[in-house]
Amino acid sequence: MIGLIAGGGKYPLLFAQAVKARNLPLVVFALKGEELPNLRPFADRYHEIPIARFGKLLKLIRKEGVKEIAFAGHIRKSKAIRFARPDLKAILLWQKLQTRNDDEILRAVAREIEKTGARVISPTKYLPHLLTPAGILTTRKPSPSQWEDIVYGFSVAKALGELDIGQCVVVKDKMVVAVEALEGTDATIDRAGKLARDTVVVKVFKPHQDPRFDLPSAGLQTIVSMKNAGAKVLALEAGRSLFFEREKALSLAQEAGIVVVGVPYE
Repeated sequence: MIGLIAGGGKYPLLFAQAVKARNLPLVVFALKGEELPNLRPFADRYHEIPIARFGKLLKLIRKEGVKEIAFAGHIRKSKAIRFARPDLKAILLWQKLQTRNDDEILRAVAREIEKTGARVISPTKYLPHLLTPAGILTTRKPSPSQWEDIVYGFSVAKALGELDIGQCVVVKDKMVVAVEALEGTDATIDRAGKLARDTVVVKVFKPHQDPRFDLPSAGLQTIVSMKNAGAKVLALEAGRSLFFEREKALSLAQEAGIVVVGVPYE
């Protein structure tokens, strides 16, 4: 049995479709409070669980006999902090954490899940085509100064990633315009657009990040936000980031004069 812990967005739906295309049994644990896609048609069994009812989740995973389980979809951390009503298991886990950044929370959750006998996997096991390829993905290429900003942005984003702050930075002329925190990438781009135009948006895989969770991602909405904010380059870490709705996103980027590039970190 394959398990899916589903947050908001299209990623859980893509995962569910990929699993069912292989004729594998799927049980969905949908997190209440997120904007969930309709996963019921693809699920052999379906459960809705409040986000902080961790003890209930563990019991269901064990009961369903899950052998592999993946996290897919976004969880609004700011919303969870404000509105979640944790059960005892969640409270005990929270109290044990040295810090409460995303990576440490997800690793701690995964450790508890694997005690049930289920192995936590990356969704890309079933969706390898979503990983960003290396190379310039648009016909327009970065200018020499934009390449300098890409390199600078990568170094800044990796340094911030060491602190587990965020995955995205917006730069211009080797100056940091905006840094992602709880608000997410689109809000970071929007904020940057109020301060500068013709910027470079960089998203990277954080050092020491667990590749099973929360890979940096971009898609059509990212390009829409960049167009509105006057950003000119999107640089994603190749092979370690997700690119959703790639064809539509690149088509819009072409129309808007936005460069998209997949950059191998090495």
